[in-house]
Amino acid sequence: MLKSLKYILAGIVFGIVMSKSEAISWYRIQEMFRFQSFQMFGIIGTAVVTGIVAIALVKRFGAKTIGGSPIIFTAKDKGWRKYLFGGIIFGFGWVLTGACPGPIFVLLGQGYLVMIVVITGSLAGTYVYGLCRDRLPH
Repeated sequence: MLKSLKYILAGIVFGIVMSKSEAISWYRIQEMFRFQSFQMFGIIGTAVVTGIVAIALVKRFGAKTIGGSPIIFTAKDKGWRKYLFGGIIFGFGWVLTGACPGPIFVLLGQGYLVMIVVITGSLAGTYVYGLCRDRLPH
């Protein structure tokens, strides 16, 4: 239980940061898609840089999973088509719901119960993709 506490605390901090930065605000997201504000681009850029640094640190220091096994990064396929279509589907979902996957949980935690529908749809879409993955074009 004590090991899990750090992940619960990280989730709480994530939720506070998302709320205070207004990254969960539908209006901020709309401003971004209309190129009316730089705020969301700055938040996304900061997240990308943070991810790059975190992955570099994991690789450099050989970080391990909770279970103690090494974290292994595998090379990704360079095919642009699946990333294009995946990005389009992700973008449609983002525009329709006003939130990407991280903020939907923050919004649910803030009492926006309609996010249960979004989370259910996200999980169902992931499940269906898993079922169809081998039959999709590469």
